[in-house]
Amino acid sequence: MMGPRQEAQPALFYEFFLDDHVPQDHLLRSVDRFVDLSSIRAYLAEFYSHTGRPSVDPELLIRMRLVGYCFGIRLERRVYEEVHLNLAYRWFCRLDLSDRAPDHSTFSKNRHGRFRESELLRHLFEVTVARCIAEGLVSGKRMAVDASLIEADANKQNSMPQEKWDAARIDPADAPRAVREYLDTLDEAAFGAASEVRPKLASHSAPASQWTEARKGPAFCSYSDNYLIDTDHGVIVDVAETRLIRQAEAGSTKTMLKRVKETFDLHPERLIADTAYGTGPMLGWLVERKIEPHIPVFVGPLRDGPKGLETNAAVAIQPGKIDRSPRGKGHELTQFRRNYSDPNRGPTAKGVAKYRGLKLTCQSCPSKPRCCPNMDFRSITRDIAKTEQYDVSMKLRKKVEMLFAHLKRILGLGRLRLRGPCGAKDEFLLAATAQNLKKLAKILPAPQQPKKA
Repeated sequence: MMGPRQEAQPALFYEFFLDDHVPQDHLLRSVDRFVDLSSIRAYLAEFYSHTGRPSVDPELLIRMRLVGYCFGIRLERRVYEEVHLNLAYRWFCRLDLSDRAPDHSTFSKNRHGRFRESELLRHLFEVTVARCIAEGLVSGKRMAVDASLIEADANKQNSMPQEKWDAARIDPADAPRAVREYLDTLDEAAFGAASEVRPKLASHSAPASQWTEARKGPAFCSYSDNYLIDTDHGVIVDVAETRLIRQAEAGSTKTMLKRVKETFDLHPERLIADTAYGTGPMLGWLVERKIEPHIPVFVGPLRDGPKGLETNAAVAIQPGKIDRSPRGKGHELTQFRRNYSDPNRGPTAKGVAKYRGLKLTCQSCPSKPRCCPNMDFRSITRDIAKTEQYDVSMKLRKKVEMLFAHLKRILGLGRLRLRGPCGAKDEFLLAATAQNLKKLAKILPAPQQPKKA
């Protein structure tokens, strides 16, 4: 017999424990073991008033932001909703069923105020790195560095040509926050002073970003997220935000290496990077500090001269030779005039190959005034470092690229939500902190407790 639905009478008292309803293998259980926020109250003490009504606990705000970055929840309104509904998130944030999560506007007020003034997010990131070092995940012997472009929160329609953008005419009192931050960074090598070359357009909402066409598609404004990692387990030991300029990225490498030396006393034996970091000044800086560079040599134009001179981009590399195909007759530039049993015994330094043309051929070539006007023959240098350690380093370099893939695809940080250099720094630091915490949780998961019968 099918009877009517029985309405359950609400119980007068409940016995409910959040800990019993969070799975033992949940990610937040492993992450919670490595989140150390015991020092942030003392760290922020001078930024809070001793009178007035009690403020929102800063540990709660940080835990809610970590939940958002660990699970790719970018919007702060959405973080508030998820923490309100999800029992595991409430457990991680130390909220009971009757506790109310702070409003999303509280994040903005604290972020633009005391959090940035105190460099709290940098402190949180360094505490997490220190925990990775204590757990034996960082040796500091081999490090890799790389940068990835992150799209800025800027609209192409809200921009103007760079030559019309005059920073001297901007009144900081009437300017938006992102513009004031841009004016403060004009003399920093990571932004305004990185290069004399100016982008085609400048955004009104994010003037510190870089206008770029790096993706071979529609141009957009972006920042550069720089990672310095330890290659043992792919732990991020430092983060820096710059414009998308090669000089700024190379300069940030020096800043990060100095910072990890001062903060954690880490001095790598070798540094692994791609060709963009293989400039002469950068390699010399590393050698002076006794850091072995495992970096391909950057080969730019042959010389700085008048227009019409051919650069190294006008040649095609072939196995054992280089083919020149200018407007006239093509010629081969060979590395050796005789065979060597050891390639490093050639007429150049170890790890470097120099391709040369014949003097007789170049003197009679009609392209010589454009190709090598001040030399008897054309000469091009190429890096050929192929030692076993170098091959291992090139494989280890993929770890930093995998971190950027995880950053964009899993954490959803393909486009910034905050504006200005400070907004980029906040998002990069929080994302790197979440990645390190997830790395700790993966390598050292929480022990499984037997289920109750």
